[in-house]
Amino acid sequence: MSYAELWRPLTAVYDEREAQAVARLVLEEHFSLTMADVLTGQMPDETAWAEIRQRLLTGEPVQYVLGWTEFGGIRFVVKPGVLIPRPETYELCQWIVGLEERGERREERECSILDVGTGSGCIACTLAAALPQAAVTAWDVSETALSVARENAKRTSVNVSFEQVDVLDTTSLPAVHWDVIVSNPPYVCEREKTSMERNVLDYEPHLALFVPDDDPLLFYRAIAQYAVEALRHGGKLYFEINPLYARETEQMLCTMGLVETETRLDQFGRERFVKTVRP
Repeated sequence: MSYAELWRPLTAVYDEREAQAVARLVLEEHFSLTMADVLTGQMPDETAWAEIRQRLLTGEPVQYVLGWTEFGGIRFVVKPGVLIPRPETYELCQWIVGLEERGERREERECSILDVGTGSGCIACTLAAALPQAAVTAWDVSETALSVARENAKRTSVNVSFEQVDVLDTTSLPAVHWDVIVSNPPYVCEREKTSMERNVLDYEPHLALFVPDDDPLLFYRAIAQYAVEALRHGGKLYFEINPLYARETEQMLCTMGLVETETRLDQFGRERFVKTVRP
């Protein structure tokens, strides 16, 4: 079995460059083989490789196959039922950390942060690690996600309080006051499915991805309504957003009385993040 025979079948799912990258990643991380090893004739166990190749050929994301993904230079456990963290989301964490590190209140008392819809816990754990003075709480409606998030908090040695909360159920939301609320909620409309990759549609949890076509701001509205009551005065609300609804999101926040709304581009030049303040 040659190196080309390892990666070339993966072109049924990936383009040639991606197929080679995925093959190298699996070789290095699952089989502990470097490219130098492979090029000098050391090959993975054929049966084990065939099992992994078959999973990849069905479209299963390589992150699920390996059981982890990298987020901000740290490995996070990911499993089916939990959304795979995207690099854009790390940009949101960096924005929050940069502003909170410069916050004028930090010497007075502990900063309280709420992550709504935590998924793998990547946002909550990243913020807890970067802002050790903060008390971080993370909510999710999915017990599967909370289980993975707790595992990630343990692996990254951070203290995060995880709670099973449905933000759409207003009767269940605790009366707590926060300095920061952050969320990367479901924001992909059902009609956008036709343009999405098969490995996302077939494997990643729809609960964490999709909203009805007739209510694209469903989660943003619910979280913002909670933030209006639950943020301390001067507290900040951060969102990762669907670029298609950037203007609508800004307008909604404005009509709720939130101020100093700012939208930022992601690394790909798309309107992806919003920050707003409770006056």
